[in-house]
Amino acid sequence: MSANDPTAEAITWATDAVKAALGGRSPAVAVILGSGLGGLADKVENAVRIPYRDIPGFHVPTVLGHKGELVAGAVAGVQVIMQSGRFHMYEGFAAHESALPVRVFASLGVQTLIVTNAAGGIRRAFGPGTLMCISDHLNLTGRNPLVGAVLPGETRFPDMSVAYDADLRTLAKRVALGQGTQLDEGVYCGLLGPTYETPAEIRMLERLGADAVGMSTVAEVIVARARGMRVLGISTITNAAAGISHGLQGHAEVMEVANAVSEKLTRLVAGVIGELS
Repeated sequence: MSANDPTAEAITWATDAVKAALGGRSPAVAVILGSGLGGLADKVENAVRIPYRDIPGFHVPTVLGHKGELVAGAVAGVQVIMQSGRFHMYEGFAAHESALPVRVFASLGVQTLIVTNAAGGIRRAFGPGTLMCISDHLNLTGRNPLVGAVLPGETRFPDMSVAYDADLRTLAKRVALGQGTQLDEGVYCGLLGPTYETPAEIRMLERLGADAVGMSTVAEVIVARARGMRVLGISTITNAAAGISHGLQGHAEVMEVANAVSEKLTRLVAGVIGELS
């Protein structure tokens, strides 16, 4: 049996490896760090770092800006575990592989998931550097991590009407206001990638109600909801989407803006975590 199979055994193998490395720590909050947003992991106190190569079923990311390790410790007095680096479906991984870390977090007892990403802005008012609290999402990847046997602790048909917790969104807005940070709100659309979208596709997404677009997040949130976790999502708008921008799309631009906004996002997420104590 492969550690990459979507089975209870595969989740147990990965969970046991992480639990052993944690040495008795019990994280209450998990944070998934998007492209160029790994700076938050450097703020973790008394950090334990677990390379993905030491966890069955985890993969070393191939995308610039994704380190490839779990970082556990304290932020604002709260025990957290951070996923520094994703393994995306567009890298050739199945949806259940991409969402394996979330299943591990749930198995560790984590009840709150904060997911961040870098995204292209579809709403015309969203300039590069905008922070967007995700109110809902469109899953247009054509993939779902729940396909197959129902795994222990999950439900066959999870309710996605409140995929992004209203109380957590209110908390994030309050923390942002106190920090003098503008936090907008909108709908995130997840596509498979790895190509950037065409102008025609962006016009379609705009008509469907999307405010931002990216290549991650939705599979993770689906699993989190199937496991009964509360979710807060924040997108960093790194560029205007195709047809809205006047230039070509590129990952270097994404990384540049994500790095520039990283400190502001780090402050915001740390502030939210502190309020969860």
